[in-house]
Amino acid sequence: MINRIWKIIKRTFIILFIAQLVYIVALKWINPPITITQFNSLIEGHGLKRDYISYNQMPKSAKLAAIASEDQLFASHGGFDRKQIEKALEYNEKHDGKKIRGGSTISQQVAKNVFLWQKRSWLRKGLEVYFTFMIEKIWGKRRILEMYLNVSETGIGTFGIEAASQRYFQKPASKLSRNEAARIVVNLPNPKKYRVNPPSPYVSRRAAWTERQMRNLDGVPEISAIVD
Repeated sequence: MINRIWKIIKRTFIILFIAQLVYIVALKWINPPITITQFNSLIEGHGLKRDYISYNQMPKSAKLAAIASEDQLFASHGGFDRKQIEKALEYNEKHDGKKIRGGSTISQQVAKNVFLWQKRSWLRKGLEVYFTFMIEKIWGKRRILEMYLNVSETGIGTFGIEAASQRYFQKPASKLSRNEAARIVVNLPNPKKYRVNPPSPYVSRRAAWTERQMRNLDGVPEISAIVD
């Protein structure tokens, strides 16, 4: 009896492992039908506004703003920024959990947004490490950044750069200015709290800083290989 149960568990685990691996590979070319966060937005009554667009339809300004604001080592790391993780752990320990600072890279955020849920837990962090490793190996940087700008929550019930552009500026993402793209991107850490248009004081300050960083990063060979 025990052997039979063990065989069933083992077979189920193998099937689930193969299924998730096939899903990861498939998402290199197709967009996710829905994510856990998007599904939660629906059942919570916030709706679901999204419009996936291709990488070539995304303005360079949005790609550059994402890297400048969220992960300036995106082009060179393998999915994890050890120094930022150490800084985040030190900060969180110093503040005794009262204030939480994340050290996640764009790759880690994509792993969480596409495959997992938002609530913090050790289980989620462990799975996040696995999925981050896999998408870095299978998708590559351009696809990861494309998914980041298509799937991230950009406002209540709004997901992706295209839906955000239509919501906040009533135009396609391809027509966004540098400042507009920066304002959308800097809102990503807490899209339900900050205002994009008109911008809240935090968004204005952070967007101005991001634009300066964009100018510094623009033309850097490894960055250009991704955003151009």
